[in-house]
Amino acid sequence: MSEDSELKIRKPRADSLRNRELLLTAAKAAFTETSADAPLEDVARRAGVGIGTLYRHFPTREALVAAVYAREIEQLAASADSLLAERTAGDALGAWLDLLIDYMATKRVVAPALRADPGEGSRIYASSGATILSTLQRLTEAAHAAGDIRPDIGFEDILRMMSGLSQGFEQPGWEAGARRLLSVMMAGLRARPS
Repeated sequence: MSEDSELKIRKPRADSLRNRELLLTAAKAAFTETSADAPLEDVARRAGVGIGTLYRHFPTREALVAAVYAREIEQLAASADSLLAERTAGDALGAWLDLLIDYMATKRVVAPALRADPGEGSRIYASSGATILSTLQRLTEAAHAAGDIRPDIGFEDILRMMSGLSQGFEQPGWEAGARRLLSVMMAGLRARPS
């Protein structure tokens, strides 16, 4: 590619980026309230844009569902850095696990559509687990290094506890129970003074 060609490639305009974010936020809300089959006109209306704007950004429902899920994964992974910067490592771990509950609630709604998509959606869905596990491992190791959680509890133990906590995540009211159990789990993980 020539230098002239590179200069002609434009960055997305600020209003286009803003509209994309509005659409993703609106889609997440609509999908969470109803399902991944929520009317796209409703998504556009919630975002305050026309249906043409939605289709310019996301030509298919599958593309929108995949983008909502991809953004959830990106935000969940990125939140670890900000939480570690703002809190103790143990508190960051607990706050991130709370965000993981939000993620699982969104996943419950969009996972069937992602798995049914033979293209981008299924690829994103299949690769998300590695991102989540590596982020959880990094937070667990930081909490261990800081002495914020018991030394006899490792990453695999926390993973098992979260797996148990996720049971029934597809049922209404799961989030409230999961948050109560997370509170109990975090209290049990705290390092005890010697």
